[in-house]
Amino acid sequence: MQRNPVGIIVLVFAVLMLAPDTAWRAQAQAAAYPAMAPVDQYLIQDEKAEIALARSGAPPSIGDEAEVMVLGREGYTRAAKGGNGFVCVVERSWGAATDDPEFWNPKVRSPICFNPAAARSFLPIYLMKTRLVLEGKSKAEIVRATGSALDKNDLPALEPGSMCYMMSKEQYLSDSDKSWHPHLMFFVPGDVAKSWGADLPGSPVIAADDPQERVTIFLVWTGHWSDGTPGPAAAH
Repeated sequence: MQRNPVGIIVLVFAVLMLAPDTAWRAQAQAAAYPAMAPVDQYLIQDEKAEIALARSGAPPSIGDEAEVMVLGREGYTRAAKGGNGFVCVVERSWGAATDDPEFWNPKVRSPICFNPAAARSFLPIYLMKTRLVLEGKSKAEIVRATGSALDKNDLPALEPGSMCYMMSKEQYLSDSDKSWHPHLMFFVPGDVAKSWGADLPGSPVIAADDPQERVTIFLVWTGHWSDGTPGPAAAH
């Protein structure tokens, strides 16, 4: 939810891989992660550690009061109650689109805190993908199932104002982006990058179109990690 990150989630992996050797790297990573690893490799055995990692996705003023869900063998379950409407999770690699070369990377850990609107209307897509992954479904089956659920309105419509925090210094979005940048993500229906002026010279907004989830994800870097320490300098 690198995801990832696109975790997507991300969900941001395609945006991050912009070096000249992108094609070579993508082929190498696809070869490295051709299929799902054993489930245990995706799990965090210490629940308290996973709760803390999830909450680190946002500043303490938000994360400390958020509900937290942790990953088990059958999906995510609530491990800590919250009082502010936010929901924090540690997304795994399948938060990304299915064509991402690290879709099955068991090392991905993407702490992310969804605001109330996103928790109600965007997080359910990731939770459904997680259930399908743990049931052993193929990438093609995951795409068909989520597409069908969206067509039939079995998944909620994306609510206005949906966004999330991804500000954890401990983020592992991909093998090449272990601590990328603290950032916010905003979710908008459809392919609408132009309406935000995203990806234009001088614009701080990065856009990632995710047709599988029928959303454009806008990323905006922040200057500090959630613990208040400075993040990496922005590239110019």
